[in-house]
This record gives sequence, C-alpha cells and structure tokens, in this order.
Amino acid sequence: MKLLRTIRLDPSDTFVFERAAEPGEWAVSGSFLFLDCDASSLSTKERHALRSGFLGTVSLGFSTLATVSDISKTEYADVIEHLAQAFMRKLGAPDMDSARAAAQEEVHYAQTLCDYPINTLIAVQRSLDETGAVREQFRTLRPREENAGQDGLHTFARAFTFHEVDDAEDEPAAQNAPADHVDLLALTKGAQP
Repeated sequence: MKLLRTIRLDPSDTFVFERAAEPGEWAVSGSFLFLDCDASSLSTKERHALRSGFLGTVSLGFSTLATVSDISKTEYADVIEHLAQAFMRKLGAPDMDSARAAAQEEVHYAQTLCDYPINTLIAVQRSLDETGAVREQFRTLRPREENAGQDGLHTFARAFTFHEVDDAEDEPAAQNAPADHVDLLALTKGAQP
C-alpha cells in the first residue's frame, strides 16, 4: 500500500503556513477544511494553505510537498484513527462513527493520488470556484536520474562550477601574482587547501 507523507526540503513551510506539518507525517489533501469558506476572509497564511497545502494527519499542519511512501495496513488504520480523533476534537464531528467514516474517505482519496513510484513528490494547486467549490490539481515532481542525490529524492542544480585553470601562459600578470594558491575545486569538495 502507498500513502502520502509530508516532506520539507527547506524551511519555507514554517514561514508560509500558520502551522507547518512535521516532516514525515502521513498526509491527506485537506481540502475539506476549505469547504464553504470565504477566501476573502482568510489570512495570508490561510490562503497559502488553501492554495498549496497538504494536511499532516497528526499535527493538522500544512506541507507544500508530499512524497509517495509505502504504508503498512496497521499504519493505514492508525492514520484513519488519528484523523478521526482530530475530526472529533478540533473539527466538530457529531460522533466517532461519522468522524471515522469521513477520515476513511479522506485517507482513501489521498491513497488514490499515490499511483506513482515511491519517493515521487506531489504538489497541489487548489482554488475556490465562483460557487465556493474546491478545485484541486496535482503535479508530480521527479528527480532527473543523472542529477539525483544519494537518497534518490533531491536534484542538485549548480549555479557555479569550479574548474582549475592554469592561466600563467595566457596572463602575464599571473606570473607576478603572489605565491598563495587556493584550490577552489578541493574547497567545493570539502577538502582543506
């Protein structure tokens, strides 16, 4: 089985959302939080959550990205139970049976978004239409194989690449330069000059 987990690639979620989900939480879409809401009455951070947040099922915080992950049947049942309890405590569900049914529906919907390989990143773009209905679009983000990090998740793009160049023949001033030599290539690899 697969389900979404929150992931934090940088600290931006802690700034853009009122409450950021903890990295590694099981996640659902969270669109139910915005049903029948007036977008003009939302704070800036609530609007960010509306537009691009996945809901962590334990913290009820938001994450910009989620990743497709393996989940056991026991963990899956625990996610439903945690979410059902949150529906009772914080969202006013009338009884535990109703809360459990709603939680099961939300978790199942999140599971339908996981028809991708493990570690595929998922982003959401959400909006309210003129009738107040929530519209969602999901995008997948995959690392390029040639640039994937050791964990298979992160893509590394370099703004600068350092190359050692011996320019003594091309540049007469270099012949008169001080004898200090800094090995920039070694510095980028973490070695001492």
